Amino acid sequence: MTALAKATGDVVLKFEPFVLHVLCQELQDAQLLHSVAIDSGFRNSGITVGRGGKIMMAVRSTHCLEVPLSHKGKLMVSEEYIEFLIHVANRKMEEN
Repeated sequence: MTALAKATGDVVLKFEPFVLHVLCQELQDAQLLHSVAIDSGFRNSGITVGRGGKIMMAVRSTHCLEVPLSHKGKLMVSEEYIEFLIHVANRKMEEN
C-alpha cells in the first residue's frame, strides 16, 4: 500500500504462470509430452516447429492474473480488494 501511495502512473498487479520450454528431438516426443501436459491441467501448452526443424514443446498453465490498481497515480480499488487479489495470486502460485 505504501508503494501504491507513492505511484504517479499506472500500477497493475500481474501474476504470470509457470512456463517450461522443452526442446524435443522428435515430433512424437513433443506430442507425448503435450498430451501429458494437457492431461495434467496445463491447458495453454503447445508445440512449435521452427523453420530449421527445431521442435519446441511449451508447458504452460492457465493461472494468470492481471488487474489494474491505479491510473495516473489515483488508486482505483479499495485496500480490501487489493488484499483479496493478493490472496488470489498466492493461491495461484500454490496451484502453479
